[in-house]
Amino acid sequence: MDLLLPASGLFFISLFIFIIVFLILKKFAWTPILATLKERETSITDSIATAERVKEEMAQMKAEHEHVLAEAKAERSKILKEAKDAKDQIIGEAKVQAQAEAKKIISEAYTAIENQKMAALTDVKNQVGNLVIEVAEKVLRRELADKTAQEGYVKQLAEEIKLN
Repeated sequence: MDLLLPASGLFFISLFIFIIVFLILKKFAWTPILATLKERETSITDSIATAERVKEEMAQMKAEHEHVLAEAKAERSKILKEAKDAKDQIIGEAKVQAQAEAKKIISEAYTAIENQKMAALTDVKNQVGNLVIEVAEKVLRRELADKTAQEGYVKQLAEEIKLN
């Protein structure tokens, strides 16, 4: 059984050496290792926080982008509607102006036709009046002795008028 139980001197020396090695390792190895691990943990935590912040900023930028895009689409629709309304208004005004111009031209044409008609009627009346005066003058200038000669002369004048 002595083999299973260590000697007390050996036990204390091993314990003393273990404590010295433990203290040396704690001072020169574990402290720097723990400090490095602490730095790494802090760095990872900061990186995760930065990544979360960037992710939130990206989501906010995406929302702003979608909002700007929606505003641009609404503005485009508004501009297109205004352009269509302006086009319709211009076409309507052009139609109204064309109709007014057509009515004016037709009215002027009717007035010109009426004026020419009146001028033609006046000219015809003047010519008829002149012919009547000429016929009366010729009848009065000629001395006719009998009625049959007068009728013959009137017939002759009527035939001359038809020929002219």
